[in-house]
Amino acid sequence: MSKENIFQEKTLSSTNIYRGKVINVCQYKVKLPDGRKTIREIVEHPGAVVILALTDDKKIVMIKQFRKPAEEVLWELPAGTIEPGEDLETCARRELEEETGYYPRKIKKIITFFSSPGFCNEKLTLFLAKDLEKRIKNEDADEFIKVQLITPDETLDMVKNNIIKDAKTIIGILYLVSCI
Repeated sequence: MSKENIFQEKTLSSTNIYRGKVINVCQYKVKLPDGRKTIREIVEHPGAVVILALTDDKKIVMIKQFRKPAEEVLWELPAGTIEPGEDLETCARRELEEETGYYPRKIKKIITFFSSPGFCNEKLTLFLAKDLEKRIKNEDADEFIKVQLITPDETLDMVKNNIIKDAKTIIGILYLVSCI
C-alpha cells in the first residue's frame, strides 16, 4: 500500500440531493481510513477556466462584476464554466472573448487547481493569453461586466490591500508576478 492510500476514503454509496443548471449537490457515504463511516456533502461542478490575459503593453485584462454569493462587486480575471464536450483551450478563448471582447492569438495552459476542495470538486485551469485581438464583447444575458486594463504592480497592490478578494484571480496574479 502506498503512503497516499492510507488517506483515501472509500465511497460506499452516493445520493443526488440537487441537480442544477451549473452544479449538483451529492451526499456520499464513505468509509474512512480507520474504518469508521461518515457522510460527505459535495458540490459537483464541471470545471472552469481562468484567463490571465496580457495586452501588448503588459497590462492585465481584468473584469468587475457583482457576485451574489459574496454580495459585492468583485475584481476578477475573466473565467467561465466548461460546456459539455468543450476542451479547455476552446473554453478559455470563448470566455475571454465573451466577457472582455479580447480574442487571444496565443494561449498557454499554466496550472490546474481546486477552488475549494473541502466541499466542491470544481477544478480550475489557468491560461496565459497574449497577442490579443480586440473584437466585440458578447457577454451572457445575465452578466453585467466592466472591463479594465491594469498593470501587474497595480493588481499586486490591490491584492495586498484586500481590494481583489477572488481566490482564482489572486492565484493568477501571484503566478504572473512570481513566474513570468
